Amino acid sequence: MLSYLIVLGGALMVANLFLSLVWSPPDVNLTEGVRIFYFHAPVAWVSFLAFFIVFVASILYLTRKEQRWDLLANASAEIGVLFATLMLISGSLFARIAWNVWWTWDPRLTTALILWFIYVGYLMLRAYAPQGAQGARYAAVLGIIGFVDVPIVYFSVRLRTLHPRPIGTGGAEADTFNLASPEMVITLVLSVLTFTLLFAALLWLRYRMKEVEEATERIRRDYA
Repeated sequence: MLSYLIVLGGALMVANLFLSLVWSPPDVNLTEGVRIFYFHAPVAWVSFLAFFIVFVASILYLTRKEQRWDLLANASAEIGVLFATLMLISGSLFARIAWNVWWTWDPRLTTALILWFIYVGYLMLRAYAPQGAQGARYAAVLGIIGFVDVPIVYFSVRLRTLHPRPIGTGGAEADTFNLASPEMVITLVLSVLTFTLLFAALLWLRYRMKEVEEATERIRRDYA
């Protein structure tokens, strides 16, 4: 399964690069700078998806006490922090082009930064909390509570903000740019699909690594 995901993801990544950098037309306001959006939006979506998986897996761990859900939450959080970091970096580049600043305490940017800190804190808790079921329970509780910030990040764009609004939520005057052509829409959809497949492959690989690490640690304890 993983090999198929890698092959398909690689083919889509090549196609996505061509569409994003060559085929898709420039924006009226941002000109060529709009191409950053085809990276920024998908990595933001993937980070939200990763933290949703942490949320669901944490609930399942607390209710079923099965270690596989704890391993899945841990693996998804690690990948989610990676994509959230890419979201903040690409968002800063986008802000420099759109607003001529690297950072502004805009509602969406601020809540996204808070989200990053929450899940970095989650990983720190995993690293320093007591090992075993007790530490896993602590992490699961934080994984559930921390997810509250995800819908806040999403809906914060409807507040008074510089950040472009979702398609269809406001007039042209409310947006930094609009997906004005079919080529832009197709490119964005393919970008989201490509990065989602990349996330799925990374999550599967990291989860399997977690299983091996756990089995190795169990053997070490048994023969210590």
